[in-house]
Amino acid sequence: MQHLDPDRLVLLALSEEQQDTGESDHLAQCAGCRHDLSALREVADLGAEGGDLRDLPNPPEHVWQAIEESISASAARTAETAPVIDLAHRRDRRDRPARQRRPRWLAPVLSAAAAAVVAVAGTLAITGLLDRPPTETETVTAQATLAPLPTVPASASGSVEVLSDGFMRIDVRNLPLTTGFHEVWLLDPDNPTRMVSIGNLPNRSTVELPVPTGTDMNRYSLVDISDEPHDGDSTHSGSSLLRGTLTS
Repeated sequence: MQHLDPDRLVLLALSEEQQDTGESDHLAQCAGCRHDLSALREVADLGAEGGDLRDLPNPPEHVWQAIEESISASAARTAETAPVIDLAHRRDRRDRPARQRRPRWLAPVLSAAAAAVVAVAGTLAITGLLDRPPTETETVTAQATLAPLPTVPASASGSVEVLSDGFMRIDVRNLPLTTGFHEVWLLDPDNPTRMVSIGNLPNRSTVELPVPTGTDMNRYSLVDISDEPHDGDSTHSGSSLLRGTLTS
């Protein structure tokens, strides 16, 4: 089975383009491409979490060493196991479009890139915690209790606290499983089509996300947790799970 072009997988992972019917059918049948796309999306999601940060710290030296060793080892294995083929076969391969040939270095480089992003993300998390004021100095300026919508299991729940340092603490429980991701929004209760995206919920119950600078919390006082598909559309999916109104 022919594989999707690696560059195309990167664009799909970054949600810059949508899958066409042929690509969707291929991904449904090709476990290798599904695995690569999933790994690329994990890397993209980790990078997106640090999108608003600047002056990123350098990853530890051992991460770069691991990347170099992984690429070198992959190149060596490829050279050792490359089959001897006749010229007719070589011409046949040369005549095929480049996008039909899947480079052998994609998997190890992808793993190494993911390791680098994880290392940077971990460093950023520690740096962010150290840079923030101690917990006892935080002031809660607004809070909300999140209740499930009628189509959502009653066991789902959550709470939100807006902190004086510009962060929002979100605690959610028993959200329905999703093949996409959960996203936090602030909506205008007088016009719910007007909204501000706060960010994606990671795979843990409690998280603190920065509120975009300049957001009018008096206007955007309705907190919404939605179920979002990986479809490349940055707007609200229309599938809300929890909602609650912020009060002082």
